[in-house]
Amino acid sequence: MAYVAVSGGEEAIEASIRLLEYYRSGTEKDLELEVIEEKMSLLVDKVMSEAGLYSKRYAALALKQCEGSVEEAVFLLRAYRSTLKRSYDTRVADTGNMRIVRRISAAFKDIQGGQILGATYDYTHRLMHFELEHEDAEKLHERMEELIQEQEPAPEEFCGRVSDELKKEGLIDSYPVNEEKPFDITENFLEFPTVRSARLQTLTRADSGFISGLAYSVLRGFGQVHPTVGELRSGYVELEIPYLQDPEESLWIGEVFLSEVEVFNEADEKDKLKLACGYGAVFGRNENKAIAMAVIDRELDAGGDYPTQDEEFVLMHGDSLEMNGFISHLKLPHYVTFQSKLDAVRKTRRGKNDGQI
Repeated sequence: MAYVAVSGGEEAIEASIRLLEYYRSGTEKDLELEVIEEKMSLLVDKVMSEAGLYSKRYAALALKQCEGSVEEAVFLLRAYRSTLKRSYDTRVADTGNMRIVRRISAAFKDIQGGQILGATYDYTHRLMHFELEHEDAEKLHERMEELIQEQEPAPEEFCGRVSDELKKEGLIDSYPVNEEKPFDITENFLEFPTVRSARLQTLTRADSGFISGLAYSVLRGFGQVHPTVGELRSGYVELEIPYLQDPEESLWIGEVFLSEVEVFNEADEKDKLKLACGYGAVFGRNENKAIAMAVIDRELDAGGDYPTQDEEFVLMHGDSLEMNGFISHLKLPHYVTFQSKLDAVRKTRRGKNDGQI
């Protein structure tokens, strides 16, 4: 869509950008990237998830540049991501071998490996801590480091998936292994119906609020009503790439922090002897979005008449960049189109007053 520049528009735009710098310079104290990265980590994780780029430092930089606006930070990070060269593809990450830091199940009390509460605000009192206004960050950091060093490391125990036991009983069907290369939504247009890999990529990059709102509508009755979180786990997943000299060998290149969820629900009306499973996985500590993603994944599998079961509706309207871009463009000049609407209304009114309508 093209727009005609307003007379004097260039000078006005330059002044507007300078004014942005003025607002960003509201104090002499600098907002260091390390502070954003470490002390606003949930916000950083949200930006990484919606941008589809795992880089805490660059996500923190984007947030600093745009005064904390999530949608603008996602825009910046996506734009930067599009310039990066792709040298190789990793092997499929095995989340079953995740180095777990938090893991719970709402379906079973006793699970293999046990429930690991980890760090969460779920059990905190929602009260303002006004003493944080004058908190000594250095002393807090030192105290926490001392506590960690004093604690004995917990013995590592294999945490099998909750769904694995149900699959052994034949209560849940496993998704068939697909040897085809995953669909890349950053290089190809979505076509409907789309493949599962494209659906999951789109959901994991979708706006957190949009996905959560859709999942909430399901819980209120506009879908299959009430799924159960079979397992929520978060932790570090190793990434490997094929060794160039020997493709059978792998090279370890690092790890990423993921939140992963499986939800259980009733299967189709035709098959009430089994449970169905929805899946969600997102970058960072972003549990509610992962749960919402799993709920919507199951709704799209089930199909139906609700908006949450319409693949095109869900996947085409949840992208943070597209959504906010289209809404934001309403602020740009629409002088010609609005004048045509106004002229049409005036002409109709004149016709009505003249008795022609």
